[in-house]
Parts: sequence; C-alpha cells; structure tokens
Amino acid sequence: MTQILHIVGGGMAGSEAAWQAANMGVNVVLHEMRPKVETFAHQTGNLGEMVCSNSFRSDDDEQNAVGLLHWEMRKADGLIMTTAGEHRLPAGGALAVDRDPFAESITAKLKALPNVSVSYEEVTELPDEGQWIFATGPLTSPDLGAAIQRETGAEALAFFDAIAPIVYAESIDMSKAWMQSRYDKGETEEERTAYLNCPMTKDQHEAFIDALLAADKTEFHEGETAGYFDGCLPIEVMAERGRETLRHGPMKPVGLTNPHAPDDKPYAVVQLRRDNALGTLFNIVGFQTKMKYGAQADVFKMIPGLENARFARLGGIHRNTFLNSPTLLDTQMRLKSKPNIRFAGQITGVEGYVESAAMGLLAGRMAAAEILGQDLTEVPQDSAMGALIHHITGGAEAKTFQPMNVNFGLFRPVEGLKGGRRGRKDRYKAYTDRAKEAWSGWLTQFA
Repeated sequence: MTQILHIVGGGMAGSEAAWQAANMGVNVVLHEMRPKVETFAHQTGNLGEMVCSNSFRSDDDEQNAVGLLHWEMRKADGLIMTTAGEHRLPAGGALAVDRDPFAESITAKLKALPNVSVSYEEVTELPDEGQWIFATGPLTSPDLGAAIQRETGAEALAFFDAIAPIVYAESIDMSKAWMQSRYDKGETEEERTAYLNCPMTKDQHEAFIDALLAADKTEFHEGETAGYFDGCLPIEVMAERGRETLRHGPMKPVGLTNPHAPDDKPYAVVQLRRDNALGTLFNIVGFQTKMKYGAQADVFKMIPGLENARFARLGGIHRNTFLNSPTLLDTQMRLKSKPNIRFAGQITGVEGYVESAAMGLLAGRMAAAEILGQDLTEVPQDSAMGALIHHITGGAEAKTFQPMNVNFGLFRPVEGLKGGRRGRKDRYKAYTDRAKEAWSGWLTQFA
C-alpha cells in the first residue's frame, strides 16, 4: 500500500481525519496554509486551534446528543476528545478546554506519528487524482472556494459566524459578580462554580438593549447576505428579534442566586466562562457579535461588574462557507462529480467543533478503508455519527439546507416511548443506549 491520503485543512476535522487514517496504517500528508496564509480568526499556526468558544458543550452522554457524540468519538480513540480531556477546565456539565495547550498538544501528537507529514502550503484546486479530504472549514480560502464553485456548479452558501469577546479576570468587579453554575450543576465544587455571573435589573437590561441596538455594526460587503445560523446568532441580531429575546437565551436569569443580594431576583444575567487553565481569561458566553470594536467596549462595560473590564480579545465576524451537501456528496462523503475527493467538517454543513471533528473522524476512516481495499458497512443511522452523516448526505431538504448541530431531532424515534416534555428523560436515555450499541457494533469491523 503506497497511496497517500492528502488532507487539506488542519482544524478539528482535518486533524481528526489525519489521526484516524494514520492509525489505520495509511500515509497522510496534512496540508495547512497557516501561518503562511493567515485567516481573520486564527491567532497561530497550530493544528486544532479553537477560534470561537473554548467549549465542546455538554459532556452528558445519556441526556444530551452532543455528549453522546463525545462518547462515540472517545470509543473510536478520537484525537480531539482524548486531548480535550487532558486539558479540561471546570465548566459545570460542559467540556471546556485550555485552548492554547490543547492546540499545541494536537499539533505535537500528529507530528509525532511516523506516517504523518505536514505541508504548510495553500491548496487552491480540486485534484483529479489521488485520495483527498477537504476539511477547510468556515474560512475556506477564496481561491479554493472558487475552485469548489467551478466544480459543483452551485453557488457557495454563506452565513456569518461571530466571535465572542474575552475579558481579563482581574478587571471584573467581584463585588457585583459571583461564581455559580446554573442550578449548581456539577460533581465538584469547582464545577458548581464554573461560571461568573453578572446580574442586571430591569432598568439596566433596558438600557443595555437600547445601546446594543444603537451600536455601530460591521457592514457586509456587496453581494454578501446575512444568513445566520440560529445556534450562533450575534447578540444584536437576537435583540433585533425582540427586546426579551436575550433574556430567554444567553442572558436568562434562571437557576442562579446572587450571594450579594440573595433576596433580589436578577432580571437578566450575563455569564462568563473560564477561557484558560490559569483562570486569568473569561469569555462572555453566547455573546457573539458584529459590533465595531469601539462600540463593543462601550456596550459591554454597561454590564454590572464589567464597568472597568479590559478585553484580551474583542468580538469579530467572518464569513462561513458550506456545501449543499445533500445534492453534492454521497453517503461516503465523496464529491459525486469527483469521487477521489471527500469533504469533512463544517464545510459539509455541520455546525460546531464536535460535529466537525466527528465528520473528520468518519471521513478519515472511510478514506483509509478505501485505500486499504476494505469494505465498510454503512454508519448506523441510530448512532449520533450516523444521524449527522445521514442528515447532511440526504436526510435534509436540499432546498432549505442549513448548518446543523447534532440533536435528538435527527434521530429515528424509539417506539413505545412517551412524547413531549414529561417523557423526555426516558426518551433521551433510550436514544443514547441504542446509539452506543449501534456505534460499538460498527467499530468492530476495524478490530
């Protein structure tokens, strides 16, 4: 076996794909254009760099679909999940990591494999020969994007991801803020106090919304459209949908008690989550934004406790390009018009670090199996992996296709269980039990 697997893009999906294929015995060349060619959002040339949140979201593998996806990736010796566990930070029931050591570790692990090499050059065309995986993510370069457009004959679909700001912990006024996870969730005291909370009265909330709506925003270039993904809306877009929208989203005041005023129920609460192991940086949870930098500082300093905040990074916005995968990809994630090319990660129309890495895991194993002459059975639809890949390669409606997080709405129903909120706990446990059995069975063919 001398054929090389080329993987373009060293983010979550590309790194995971390289790890999986290399551990199946395939020689891999990982092409990453950074740091030679920079992007708007990346800070380093490390593989697996986290550019938005530092959280992989819920780690509950019995009641949460993304937690189930964590479990499936760990079961498959996933690089991203294993390394996340090594650099975990307290975050209640979520899996958050110290982002810089995490990326450094991903880079070191891949470079330590004897059958993996990294090429720091930009790939701008879709090759006619060889086995390739394109996992270039939301910041696919313009030249490569144009090549994909030429090949698919379809206009690239675009929406905008906004990056939440990061605050220096020492600049937060703890006489107004306090540490607590919602409903004191977590196994340890550290987990139960993983979030920093800033309370607002009704008057403060109303003034904040007014300032948010009036702030200067980043303008879109001609020909761009703001087709936002609902799971990652900029806060000002949420505010434009209704003055109470944020109170029912990232600023909801539930499950929290202010120790500075235990009898006063906050009208709204802004939460911050630790962004590094030292606890010197906190990101404002759910506060993706397209406000201009000067406006951001002014608006965010209206939040009680952040009046004197200093920002390690302000928010930003960037274009995110993805394929209309239901029309373009087969069930093996291959481009129908060029079967030597697979796509993986966020460019396929999944949303989030975990989902992107999961599609990289599948693409890496599928490509390696093809090179090795192995026939794989179809990924079971009842697994979280299978639910996602089924959605993007045919389960979704092509005309209205939008990026999707993993969720139990993508799973086939389990017969005989109650619907609605009352039966949800039993239903979710049944989904996860069924998924674990299906996924474990699929993995046996690699033994």
